[in-house]
Amino acid sequence: MTHDEALALYNAGLKVTVKILCDLSNTIEFQEEQIKALEVKVAKLSKNSSNSSKRPSSDEITKPKNQKEGNRKIGGQPGHERHLRTPFTEDEINKTHPYILTVCPVCDGEVHIIDAPPRIIQQMELPELPIIKEEHRSYPVWCEKCQQIHYMPFPANIVKEGLFKERLTALVAYMKNVCHASFSTIRKFIRDVLGENVSRGYLRKVIEKVSQSLEAPYSELLNRLPFEEAVNVDETGHKENKDKFWTWVFKAEMYVLFKIDKSRGSKILIDVLGKEFNGVLGCDYFSAYRKYMKDFNVTIQFCIAHLIRDIRFLTTLPDKETKAYGEKLLDEVRNMFKVIHDRDNIIPEDFTNALEKAKARIITAALEDVPSRLNKDGKEEKREAKNMANRFRKHGKEYFEFITTPEIGPTNNVAEQAIRFIVIDRYVTHGTRSIKGRKSCERLWTVIATCALQGRSAFNFILEAVKAYFKNDPAPSLIPDTS
Repeated sequence: MTHDEALALYNAGLKVTVKILCDLSNTIEFQEEQIKALEVKVAKLSKNSSNSSKRPSSDEITKPKNQKEGNRKIGGQPGHERHLRTPFTEDEINKTHPYILTVCPVCDGEVHIIDAPPRIIQQMELPELPIIKEEHRSYPVWCEKCQQIHYMPFPANIVKEGLFKERLTALVAYMKNVCHASFSTIRKFIRDVLGENVSRGYLRKVIEKVSQSLEAPYSELLNRLPFEEAVNVDETGHKENKDKFWTWVFKAEMYVLFKIDKSRGSKILIDVLGKEFNGVLGCDYFSAYRKYMKDFNVTIQFCIAHLIRDIRFLTTLPDKETKAYGEKLLDEVRNMFKVIHDRDNIIPEDFTNALEKAKARIITAALEDVPSRLNKDGKEEKREAKNMANRFRKHGKEYFEFITTPEIGPTNNVAEQAIRFIVIDRYVTHGTRSIKGRKSCERLWTVIATCALQGRSAFNFILEAVKAYFKNDPAPSLIPDTS
């Protein structure tokens, strides 16, 4: 408003002036509410993996470069322990090539071999034809008595194997699920490296054989899960013929199990863990876990790492009171983790007491002096802070179950780490196409993750399972032998 416009308004009289001022006040109030709403919206759109449950891959591709570039050179740093390959043993070497001087290379004098170890260079190579081709022949015989031609039946395991024998069958499964290779890529490898042509359809049949060989080990873990003392759970998306499915991961102490299901609700938890699960469930704050806890009185440890991200989001909001509330709460959580990181220097009793005190301070910070303001319609303007306080009011103790239950950790990181390679596989394969494909993924992923956890070779386990399947022998177990 200019000086002349303000003067004209003043001279227009009291009634006109009051009306225009009230209109301007209403406009300003409306615009302030819009600005606040837009600021909150901008904060929500600015969510990333550090202040929310969004996965790191959803963050912006272009991130600000670190301005502090030191003089650190590429490669091993001074003082770094050198890692060398373990040499082959004598039994592992197929061929040796001796190099012995016959005369002195300096003066052409006579030389003789001395009793000292030789210098060695070891090498590996693939054979020119890396596959062995076999043919089983059953010759016809004529029976004079019954006047018929007969053939000797092939051994049952030979018929079951088909074109690919044990190691080649295991290799296809390893490439498909460990190396994230598509059927087309495996087909090219077999064509270009092994010199043979097979169809993608046959490779699918090979994977189905491997899936059948892993049915018993998978079922053994599935039946054991409800009796575990602590299980961490997480889920991620899965596609099947453009339909939305979910891959669930269940991480126990010594094994990992995957389950693909149409449901993302508590139904899958009931199906896998049952209604009488008596252990501790480590998970994030997703509603399915809260419903499972409420319906069946299950003990839960909510992930503090997810909580920290949600608290960090409060510190990015434009409202100063909400931001201060978030920073105060975040400081107390950080203090608790200082105690956790100093565990080795504290006796167990003092450590537990320190955690209990840290827990009390966090809950106090969450429930006291919670920012609140109602607008003219009676709606809460600082609902983000209110929601955080309500979360602690309803489920505060479920964030600290780890204090009295050492079997479970304060975060759900172990489940998130176990499911990480599934995300890579999803980008390569784009999901599954059938129930058989779904089951083969469940079983092979379970073997891969469990073997990694136990320090075992996934290829060797798959190979042993395939051998047992072809010979109708009992399948190997994924449960470690503790005897």
